[in-house]
Amino acid sequence: MEVPCVRVRREDGEATRRRLAAEDLVADTFEITHEDGWLYIPVTDAHAVPADLDLVDREAPERETQTTPAELLGFEPSYERLGRAAILDEDDTDRAREIAAAIVESDLPVETVLNKASKVKGETRVRDWEVLAGEGSDDGASTEVVHREYGHAFALDVAEVYFSPRLATERHRVAEQVAAGDRVVDMFAGVGPFAIPMAARGADVVGVDVNPRAIEYLRENAERNGVADRVTAIDADVRDVAAEYAGWADRIVMNLPHSADDFLDAAVAIAGDDCTIHYYDIQHEDDPFGPGERAIREVAEPEYDVSVETERVVRSYAPHECNVCLDVRLTR
Repeated sequence: MEVPCVRVRREDGEATRRRLAAEDLVADTFEITHEDGWLYIPVTDAHAVPADLDLVDREAPERETQTTPAELLGFEPSYERLGRAAILDEDDTDRAREIAAAIVESDLPVETVLNKASKVKGETRVRDWEVLAGEGSDDGASTEVVHREYGHAFALDVAEVYFSPRLATERHRVAEQVAAGDRVVDMFAGVGPFAIPMAARGADVVGVDVNPRAIEYLRENAERNGVADRVTAIDADVRDVAAEYAGWADRIVMNLPHSADDFLDAAVAIAGDDCTIHYYDIQHEDDPFGPGERAIREVAEPEYDVSVETERVVRSYAPHECNVCLDVRLTR
């Protein structure tokens, strides 16, 4: 099978492999091959390979000895991947440790296994974690990862910031709508999973968050992805900076599903003459979109004409509850 590979002289192979692995770019399901003094290291994302490395397409055999956690356990465990970490949500401690041991023993490219130890809580939406396997900090446990998503890399500490890998497709859908020169405000920016892809498409992005650690990571990630000149990161409640950006935005992201309606006054203040709002909500399946649309109309009309352009169920949130997005256009 032909896959993208980094071509490197054999003597530089291990250093290059480590460099790619640190960015979670090594495609572990394929073998590294060699020919005439060159190594060919398969990669997961050709667009994310540093420009100073030589990228080629080359036939690479699939690894034949992939051992999965399911093969070791005798059942299919449930987990999410976040960079080089595996995320569990297990109430049974013994079962969680059994799954963690199998993940570490398997051929998955995982260095840390974490189990959720609390619900999301507080204004910054973080949770407690149990570290089941991994090394990093002085006490042998690290909750910091580098996660790759659609060609972008995001450093984050899951114990200090909120981040959901499940929303990758939704974030990509929204970012694809952005054009160069757009002015975007991400009202709850976190570490930048909306802001950075939008800036990479040429938008000027203002990212706001009340969590100072998230803003530190947003700045770091803007540098990491080469868009620091187009990202302004602000540690604040967005309602406190709305006046500074009054009438500025062509596009607004409101990804705070449980309470975005509390911030609609600020969103309308920030909106320009023609502005699209991506409004995230959690509602009952019987009427998933109505409450959000009514809330937006109540604040925006009659100053703006309000047009709902897209109604989208992002995912199931709880029994009979949906996480939804409304793409709403405001025209003054």
